[in-house]
Amino acid sequence: MVRGCGADRAVYRDRHCVLVGIGSGRVAAGRFLIAAVLGVCALAGAPPVAADPLPAAGDVRAKLDALPIKGRAPKTGYDRSLFGESWTDDVTVPGGRNGCDTRNDILRRDLVDVVIKPDSNGCAVLRGILNDPYTGITVEFVRGPNSAEVQIDHVVALSDAWQKGAQQLDEARRRDFANDPVNLQATIGWVNQQKGDGDAATWLPPNVFYRCVFVTRIVDVKTSYGLWVTQAEHDAIAGVLSGCPATPG
Repeated sequence: MVRGCGADRAVYRDRHCVLVGIGSGRVAAGRFLIAAVLGVCALAGAPPVAADPLPAAGDVRAKLDALPIKGRAPKTGYDRSLFGESWTDDVTVPGGRNGCDTRNDILRRDLVDVVIKPDSNGCAVLRGILNDPYTGITVEFVRGPNSAEVQIDHVVALSDAWQKGAQQLDEARRRDFANDPVNLQATIGWVNQQKGDGDAATWLPPNVFYRCVFVTRIVDVKTSYGLWVTQAEHDAIAGVLSGCPATPG
């Protein structure tokens, strides 16, 4: 079930989690805070992931300008398996080795009104509500035949990363990249399919209120993993940042 909501509300509203038989947790959300996007519900078996304030646009621009600018390397040799088993818990990024697969970790983080499957060690999400930051649309997630209605997007797509430096990473580092919460976002399935392996030069969230957060995450991920940007990608990100707040908060 999908229903519309205000774009700003979709990004910044408070998040609520319900764990069957245990109670609820709540993470406050604030304007232009990564916490609004990366807030984590403290559920059994899933330690919270720290959330930091979104840096000022000038700070992000400085990090962007520090990224190497190169052309795409050939996609030759790319395969999803080179980034490890899908949603493996065997990683060293936040949420890794907590006894729960990455997909469920992100669903618990990004959905509200979450109901957890009993006897799953606080892991498996049965249902919840996604306030999709990419579109401003609200969609209901229900585990079952229609689970694909909500998918997990790699903010920096795996194949894009492969063509921009990830070929040089070792297997463990690529596995971390594919499961890093900063690089993952629950979104509506058709939006994830539309985005595909595009970068900021070819795709930006339809919800313009989320674009500052989105490109900041791209820059953070590419900085952390030593990846580069194309000139077109650099210019697209810089264009978004030109309209972002000069100071955080």
